[in-house]
Amino acid sequence: MFATLTNELREMALEQVQFRELLLQITLRDLRVRYKQTIMGFGWAMFMPLVNTAVFSVIFMRVAPLDTGMPYPLFAYCGLLTWNFSAAAFRFAVTSLTGNSNLVTKVYFPREIFPISSVIVSFIDLLVGSLVLVGLSVYYRVPPTWMLMVLPAVLLVHVCFTVAVAMILAMANLFYRDVRYLFDIVLTVWMFSTSVLYPMSLVGGKTGRVLALNPMTPIIDAYRNVLIRGVAPDPSFGWTTGVTVVLLVMAWVAFHRAEVSFAENI
Repeated sequence: MFATLTNELREMALEQVQFRELLLQITLRDLRVRYKQTIMGFGWAMFMPLVNTAVFSVIFMRVAPLDTGMPYPLFAYCGLLTWNFSAAAFRFAVTSLTGNSNLVTKVYFPREIFPISSVIVSFIDLLVGSLVLVGLSVYYRVPPTWMLMVLPAVLLVHVCFTVAVAMILAMANLFYRDVRYLFDIVLTVWMFSTSVLYPMSLVGGKTGRVLALNPMTPIIDAYRNVLIRGVAPDPSFGWTTGVTVVLLVMAWVAFHRAEVSFAENI
């Protein structure tokens, strides 16, 4: 069974390499569509987290002060920037199959390209928005440390987790069209259950133990540790890495095996 799964994964990976040009073209198309007829263009990738950071900074610095161990605007922007990457990818991925029905039903290629393209486009926004994070770090005199070498590993886990969930959402919405409406609610609850705007260490009791199972929290905390605190990610990041690997394999295999029924359900 393990050998069969390994061979299936190898074939799926080779398909992605074979159709890499198509992935590039769809990604470029999605980028153009997202920012078509907008004045700010890629500026929205910086503007939205900045506005949210300003709003929540007023709340959690003036109204209900929080001890985050670092300047709150830096804490909030890092959390919002990394969360928005996944959230945007999920929003675009959930309709990535149903929104491309003409291609899904007529031409053969690995359909994973659609949710993966959504993740790549959102990742470009993440890179653009990170320029503001660099500026905030300079403003608050946060020096770079050798822990920046761990950043690629954090990015890899984050991207893989986002791809896995994106595939699940795209596939689920194809079979059950109300998924995209329910997911808007889930996404809001998920954000406030993650350490985006406040340290999860402030939540105690059973609620804290339940929220600690959220894989996004160790990922976002890992960014803050590596980029701002200059320390290694928490041990919980190792658990999240294992969950991400298992989830990605399961999501990719399930997506690949369900492709044969996509056309008749779209």
